Amino acid sequence: MFVSLRVLSSIALGLCLWLSAGSASATNYTLWIHGRNAGGGTVAGTYNDFKYWGPATTAAGINKKAVNWDGVSTISATNGAIRDALDCYCTGTNWCYIAAHSAGDYQIGYALSLYGGSARYKKNATPNSAGVCGNTDGSTQTGWNIKWVAVASGASGGSELADIGSWATSEPLNTDLVTTTARAKYNHNQTYGKIFYRFAGAKGTLYSAVLPGQDDEAVSYHTTGGVAGSAGTSLGNPADWFSNDLTLGTAACEGGAVKWTNHTVSFRDDAEAYNHYAAGNWAGIIGPVRSYVVTNAK
Repeated sequence: MFVSLRVLSSIALGLCLWLSAGSASATNYTLWIHGRNAGGGTVAGTYNDFKYWGPATTAAGINKKAVNWDGVSTISATNGAIRDALDCYCTGTNWCYIAAHSAGDYQIGYALSLYGGSARYKKNATPNSAGVCGNTDGSTQTGWNIKWVAVASGASGGSELADIGSWATSEPLNTDLVTTTARAKYNHNQTYGKIFYRFAGAKGTLYSAVLPGQDDEAVSYHTTGGVAGSAGTSLGNPADWFSNDLTLGTAACEGGAVKWTNHTVSFRDDAEAYNHYAAGNWAGIIGPVRSYVVTNAK
């Protein structure tokens, strides 16, 4: 069958326009999920409020959004706000990079493990006052479009400070952060293929007698390194004499302790230079994660 050059040109032009329109509608976002926030003031659904982290003008990845929750209630009671954000910005043609700190690691891990295989309505990335976005065409997809997760001192394995009640026992979140509770809360190995790049800080002095191995004053390497097991183990840097090494990458640690599936240590604080805290200026272990995000979340 003969097809004229003019017809072929028209088909090609139409295809190019269709592809351009499809790619133009796709947007990448960077979602920052904060951790425990005893001071409060973070309101769910306020995606442009970065007070937990530091100045909102600081570069922190493409189209950055703050995924806020109250920072003191249980993970199960507040995880809906995280899922709302994921639905808003990580469905349809849109994709997300995730950055999490401390209990924010718990939040994204919980969301992925329990809901990462569920049907999600494709949303329009235009949130209402409650932080909920509208549907696009009424269709659904399985889970969320997430490229990777970068974690600053993640607390998904709990902290011994919660075990002994060093944090305010009136905060419901404290019960979730007990090490045995955190490690049994959900299947940490189930991430639906999403890779967790973990950054472990070691500038810990105040609670060194309570937190095993290296720590950043809030959580130990066994948690920040994504190391599996029903309870924490003592892990440190290669220069440490009295603990096994937290290894980089996905390899088992010295002594044989393994990491959860799809969890890899990207940064180990051998110089003991980074503590746990943002200090209102993207500080502590959040700094290296922000640099990683700026370079890679585009």
